[in-house]
Amino acid sequence: MAGEILLEARNLTKHFPVTRGIIFQKQIGAVRAVDDISFFVREGETFGLVGESGCGKTTTARLVLSLEKRTSGTLLFRGEDISQMPPEEFERYRSAVQAVFQDPYSSLSPRLKVGKIIAEPLVINGRLSPQEIQERVASLLDVVGLRKDADDLYPHEFSGGQRQRIAIARALAPEPDLIVLDEPVSALDVSIRAQIMNLLKEIQQKTGTSYLLIAHDLAVVKHMSDHIGVMYLGKLVETAESTELCTRPLHPYTQALLSAALPAHPDMARKLIVLPGDVPSPLNPPPGCRFHTRCFRTAAVCSEEPPPLREVAPGHWVACHLV
Repeated sequence: MAGEILLEARNLTKHFPVTRGIIFQKQIGAVRAVDDISFFVREGETFGLVGESGCGKTTTARLVLSLEKRTSGTLLFRGEDISQMPPEEFERYRSAVQAVFQDPYSSLSPRLKVGKIIAEPLVINGRLSPQEIQERVASLLDVVGLRKDADDLYPHEFSGGQRQRIAIARALAPEPDLIVLDEPVSALDVSIRAQIMNLLKEIQQKTGTSYLLIAHDLAVVKHMSDHIGVMYLGKLVETAESTELCTRPLHPYTQALLSAALPAHPDMARKLIVLPGDVPSPLNPPPGCRFHTRCFRTAAVCSEEPPPLREVAPGHWVACHLV
């Protein structure tokens, strides 16, 4: 049985103004990083956002984490608009939504010992005694597979995979409802990636924590996600349950992404779809469907009208005029 909706984005939009001049600045345009997208994350499940670099995935993550102020749209947490929350409730939201970032070498302070890094969210909350915090840190080190004396060491004394385990422990410290995973394994050696992904899945099974997974590697998203959303140039072009989307991709861009992903077996036959040209600028996206300039299947309507994201099968949504 599917869990209740934990986080929901409705028509989420973020435009970054582009200005000219130093003293008398004048806005000459806007970078449409995230443009009217809607999705939701259920309790105990993982929603994966996948797409090329610059498509708006990380900006979406920063909006969820309240690191960026949205231009328009609504973010609902357990049915409540976070922009309407009173200060105390918003602080609880900030504690309930944590993050694991891409680079474990820069996301951990080199001046703090591991124990203090993991304990920092607990100290800020101020709800636990020093003894309880110490016990919680020891428990978290065990959960992420690090030795007990790791709390007295500095981040530079660990490998990249171990540092990411420390970052995961820090995110788990306040017992969050949702963890935003922003490219959590892309900076790690290939041999370590599977270990970290399996660790995250084990933690989710034990704690029921939800994940919003941001990645450009479709294999990572497929392995970890229950539902997947595909982004292109600030827009969601397809979203569906993970197995459904990977076995029956309907949008041409999703088909191209899947064709470029490594097959499950080296002998598996596949047809590579090569997209012409480059991704257009988000400062001046093409009219109509934003993908039509690179699409291998177009009609006149594609360059004239933006396709709405519509449900073409139960739980399978596609933004394409020709599907």
